[in-house]
Amino acid sequence: MINHSNENTLLDDANSYDVNKVLMGTVSSDFVKVADQLKEASYQIRKRGFSEYPVFVTSRRDVPVGQLLIGVEDLDNQWNYRASFLDEFIQRGLIGAESVELWKENYNKPDEYCCLFVIHGDFAGFIYIPYPED
Repeated sequence: MINHSNENTLLDDANSYDVNKVLMGTVSSDFVKVADQLKEASYQIRKRGFSEYPVFVTSRRDVPVGQLLIGVEDLDNQWNYRASFLDEFIQRGLIGAESVELWKENYNKPDEYCCLFVIHGDFAGFIYIPYPED
């Protein structure tokens, strides 16, 4: 996790080695099942002008961030996927205003990578997973 003096800032190093490898493997194997739907949702969020920075909140329990897109077991998956974007994270104080530019700099190309905000146990952070190639 990148440490900032502002307690309201939440920004993880993308795919840092601190991310539990088992957790990353579990998320990745589930992601393959929903990748096409998330890629299309990312495209629609950007095309319709909601945000240039789509984020998909991924958790096994219900969380009050984003709108439910894919529920547990909808596509034989084990995680919920909720559609959100940068502005909601700022409004909820999950990303501090002084960290927005840094967050944008670390955001990967949304046509190639899916930005997931994973919540699992005591871990909550951003990870980027490449979409499978066609």
